[in-house]
Amino acid sequence: MEAAALISPDRLWLAQEVLMRPSPVPAVAGVYGWHFEEAPHPDVDAGRLLYVGIAPRYMANRTSTQNLRKRVRYHYRGNAAGSTLRLTLGCLLGFELRRVGSGTRMTFGKAGEAALSQWMADNARVCWIVQSEPWTLESQLISQLDLPLNLDQNRHNAFHSRLKELRAQARQRARELPISA
Repeated sequence: MEAAALISPDRLWLAQEVLMRPSPVPAVAGVYGWHFEEAPHPDVDAGRLLYVGIAPRYMANRTSTQNLRKRVRYHYRGNAAGSTLRLTLGCLLGFELRRVGSGTRMTFGKAGEAALSQWMADNARVCWIVQSEPWTLESQLISQLDLPLNLDQNRHNAFHSRLKELRAQARQRARELPISA
């Protein structure tokens, strides 16, 4: 099964490798899996597959421009507004979520996002498989595997309600704080 390539991959890639040019991550559709050297939360085990994502998302009304390379690189160096993985990790690690710009976007601010990127460089490892319709495989993986950092389609996971609560609390606190510069 394709899940084996994500659960026990032949190779896990570091941030510095993924962010190199040329990047080893192919610019095609697929599923990516995240493993962590250190757990982002005491109730989550380190050293195993904790999250899967896809590129592109299924979009019935338009064609997505996302691919594995763009998504994986963005998770390593983007911000919480554009990466549910970064939002989840930052909330679990206790970074302060803030409203930025016009006040509708939420990130961990420049310093928080930089600290999160460093934590990911130190702890997050990624692997991927090429898949022409990744949304099909993503649904199967989430239903069959213990992926505590995935929220979508994952209500059955034991960590789901705790993660949802932590993210909601972080968003509520951000709404109560002034918009960050």
